[in-house]
Amino acid sequence: MAESPTAINRYHPRYWPTLFGIGLIRVLSLLPLRWLHTIGCGLGLLVYRLFSSRRRIANRNIELCFPELSKAEHTDLTRQHFIELGRSVMSTGLNWFASTSRLDKLFTVEGRENLEAVLNDGDNVILLAPHFIALEIGGIYLSRQYPTVSMYQFVKNPIMDETIRTGRCRFGAELVERKAPMRNLIRTIRSGRLFYYLPDQDPGRRKGVFVPFFGIETATFPMLSRFAKMSRARVVPCLTEQLDKGKGFKLTLLPALTDFPGDDEIEDTRRMNTCIEEAIRLMPAQYFWVHKRFKTRPEGQPSVY
Repeated sequence: MAESPTAINRYHPRYWPTLFGIGLIRVLSLLPLRWLHTIGCGLGLLVYRLFSSRRRIANRNIELCFPELSKAEHTDLTRQHFIELGRSVMSTGLNWFASTSRLDKLFTVEGRENLEAVLNDGDNVILLAPHFIALEIGGIYLSRQYPTVSMYQFVKNPIMDETIRTGRCRFGAELVERKAPMRNLIRTIRSGRLFYYLPDQDPGRRKGVFVPFFGIETATFPMLSRFAKMSRARVVPCLTEQLDKGKGFKLTLLPALTDFPGDDEIEDTRRMNTCIEEAIRLMPAQYFWVHKRFKTRPEGQPSVY
């Protein structure tokens, strides 16, 4: 667990590189987004060239999920993904430091009526937010519009931990540490806060179940179904898209999942993955492909990496 910010000397020499980095991020956040995206494009291409291991992981994921594409198309999509990653990295300062007025100018929202319909019914809400590269700023923007809660894993560096938590909570969002008792989170959702839930990382064999993801049996957290049942919440898919050429971000709220959760947790998890697949096909270059999504394999099946 990270040290408490009150128990550290933030100006100790060991934290100087962190403070310098955070200061640089803050200064960069003052630049126009189109400038950040231009710089980020170059950064992404540089990382694409230099970090061959991550390039191979991303390309392999794309090959597995889009077998209908040619090898050249796989390469082009991988390259575009790194460009989008670079743009996202360069705009990190906006996530943590952008003002209310600036965020409002950067965002357009599509499908707000889908969320409002659920809220007008008096139901609790889980926002299903797949791992697209702009998901952090999407959650922060939503916290300005609605009371929200999200899960958070402490960062070992206490200065960085404090910066991230302060940035994400500056509009009133609540963070629940991942290892905290589940009842804390459920109580918060039942109180009326929207739960911004990031579901699709590899949970390992012990915590996950195997359900199809792009036709591949994939270890997947079954928690969405459990959260929805325990908090009596409806699930609204929520996508954040990074628009090209510094034009900002688009937040899309899709219609709430019908008849969810059901009686079968495995089927609910399969439905969740299908929903995520459909979202990825809308903006494939912006899904977080550099993660080993298929790392955990069914018993007896070889690694795909």
